Amino acid sequence: MMRRIDGSRTGASDDVYRVLLQEEALHANDIPGNINIDEEFVTNFDILDGFGVEESIPMIENRSQEPKSDSDYEGDHEDSDFFIDEENIIEDVEVDMEDFYMNIVPGAETNELSNEAEDIEVIDNDEFDSLSDDSRDTRRRKLLKELGKQKVCSEGEVHNVAFHIGQKYRTKKELKDKVDMHALKTKRSIFFKKNDKARLTAVCTVPVRALQDQLVKKYDVHISEDKVFRAKAVATKVVEGDYTKQYAILRDYVLELQKTNPGTTVKIEVVSEPNPYSSTRQFKRIYVCLGALKKGFKAGIRDFLGLDGAFMKGPFLGQILTAVGVDSNNGIYPLAYAVVESENTSSWKWFLECLGEDLELYSNSNFTFVTDRQNGLDRAIGDLFPHAEHRYCVRHIYQNMRREWKATEYKDFLWKCAKATTIPEFEAIMKDLSIFDKEAYEWLLKIAPHHWARSHFSGRAISDMLLNNLCEMFNSKLVKGRDKPIISCLEFIREYLMKRVVNVMKVLRKSAGPLTPTGNRLLEANSSLASQYRATWNGGQKYQVEGFQNDQHVVDMGSRECTCRKWELTGIPCKHAIATLYEMAKYGEHVGELYTYVHKVYWLDTWKEMYSFNVEPIKGRAMWPKSDCPITLIPPPHHNTPGRPKKKRKITADEKSQRKKGKSQGESSSYNLSRNFLKITCGKCKKTGHNARTCTGRGGN
Repeated sequence: MMRRIDGSRTGASDDVYRVLLQEEALHANDIPGNINIDEEFVTNFDILDGFGVEESIPMIENRSQEPKSDSDYEGDHEDSDFFIDEENIIEDVEVDMEDFYMNIVPGAETNELSNEAEDIEVIDNDEFDSLSDDSRDTRRRKLLKELGKQKVCSEGEVHNVAFHIGQKYRTKKELKDKVDMHALKTKRSIFFKKNDKARLTAVCTVPVRALQDQLVKKYDVHISEDKVFRAKAVATKVVEGDYTKQYAILRDYVLELQKTNPGTTVKIEVVSEPNPYSSTRQFKRIYVCLGALKKGFKAGIRDFLGLDGAFMKGPFLGQILTAVGVDSNNGIYPLAYAVVESENTSSWKWFLECLGEDLELYSNSNFTFVTDRQNGLDRAIGDLFPHAEHRYCVRHIYQNMRREWKATEYKDFLWKCAKATTIPEFEAIMKDLSIFDKEAYEWLLKIAPHHWARSHFSGRAISDMLLNNLCEMFNSKLVKGRDKPIISCLEFIREYLMKRVVNVMKVLRKSAGPLTPTGNRLLEANSSLASQYRATWNGGQKYQVEGFQNDQHVVDMGSRECTCRKWELTGIPCKHAIATLYEMAKYGEHVGELYTYVHKVYWLDTWKEMYSFNVEPIKGRAMWPKSDCPITLIPPPHHNTPGRPKKKRKITADEKSQRKKGKSQGESSSYNLSRNFLKITCGKCKKTGHNARTCTGRGGN
């Protein structure tokens, strides 16, 4: 090994630097782990380094701050062109997956990498190092002296500035200042991700140049940037798990999953191999339905599922197909998931065949699906379940509609038609649309109303849901798992489902019943309206119910139906039915408790039964059973996508226009802004018509 003139050594191999770099990666942050303290005043503060080591430190909030009301968040999430199904708001619990890791390679832990860097505040050590030697040394000594001082926290406890479990902070500024000093002491660039009242997240970025400087300072070794880049890639592969090798042990993972979770269905399909004597087969698809979720879904007694797909983000591209139900509290209930080669008729048909076997569905089953009309899915459902009710997400119908008709009036017509619960009401709105625009009416008429209008829905799903928010919400939880190797991705989903069951159980234990919180909310809303209606008995089982604005319907208490069809569609007594019950009780008839007229789907006991089945944990890689299958799985074809891999889903043109217009109202705001008539001002000469990059000195020096 040779020594340079400056005293540093050179000539070490990539393997040596990989080991050094791996140690730096796995021990990049020595801050201790998560803690739980007074929840009333504490927010979690996360420190996440470039290799995903995350910690949480509590911070005491200012008690004078009031929580935001619902109206404060309206502009952040919704605007005038998005549909809001107020009667079917999806209720779901938060599941923290930031600490997920998958130990596949012995001796190495898999940690998360954070690639998000929006709305950030950066603490840049490069700027500090650019100071003169004298001023830098003086300033650093002063800061390090400050770091070494002991301080008394709000609880009267004496702490050093180093982070540890139990520290508390009075304000967010105090905590941020401390992180700043920690960055200077450790010579790392730390940025604060966008934070709110509930969380303050700091991330340490470790670029190639920073790793190069760190190794030179620590080991007195000169390393080229190319060598650091290669060593970092090898270390990252060890830390995250090898994408190719995980396919070879996929069958071992399946055996462990089925052993620890009884009743779990896992099916693997491979690409057909012309050589029958080949010892390898190329992976094509995998389907997973956990036994606990299968039992819980059947206990929920609601034959309703949303279907959707999302892209994988790793080197081996594919799609994650999901089937998501609705629980008794209108929360998502993920049932099954699969990783397939692409979203087409063949893959969807295979997924639905597996799902049908688990749920014992046949060609004559009266099941209900809601989809976004994905490629091949419509045909697959029609072939396998011709008697099933197939609903289309109204929002996606509108996205196609607004390509030709962008004014908000068309959106209003579509939404009114979809929400109408009776055929006469639906036909009246469609007639108004035909008068307003004949072409739009004829376009919408081509989509059969039984796919998207409540007036043509059957009541067997016990849900009048119009949007496929179920799958979209579930897929949003899987974003950080979709760029992982195959087993790590499947484990990310399983661990999320395991944690979610536990979090729902915590909410469930606080519920009084006899209905779920959502069931109570919907019933109380109808009860408050029922006082404005008058019921008249016909001497049998039927009542004529009248209200304001000529709202008059007939309630049949024998069949528990109302001609408005809302009771039939949702399973919750409508305002007309409740007014009838009030009338019956008024004249001494025994009607019992009001909740007994609500379908058992919304009963608290049903909710408890759904979540009485736990997703079981699994053991580490070294303790998995070994598959005796002589065929080795190899990964699907490799795809090198240009540019940096994208984790977030592609934003539609509709959503882009909504984000641009913000809270603005009116038809003109439905269009994207144009740059045709914008005036460009040069930053150098202050003249219009060109920018500083193309300035040639016109009109100025």
